[in-house]
Amino acid sequence: MNQKLIDDINEKLKAVMAQSPAADLERNLRAMLGAAFARLDLVSREEFDIQREVLARSRARLAELEKQVAALEAAASTPERR
Repeated sequence: MNQKLIDDINEKLKAVMAQSPAADLERNLRAMLGAAFARLDLVSREEFDIQREVLARSRARLAELEKQVAALEAAASTPERR
């Protein structure tokens, strides 16, 4: 087949699809989904990963502090020798 004929058919199909109700339906669906996702108050994967790292560091620090408190309590409850 002639390449120019194929290109012409392709361009005409694109023009028809752009004016068809299917294009309007796709735009409306995208807008509706975008609005629904905005209401869900979602976070990006990057923000989720950052917050997960912050939580892991906080848990590790909490464990360290709990050990220090336990050691201080043990030292405070031990009777002093004179």
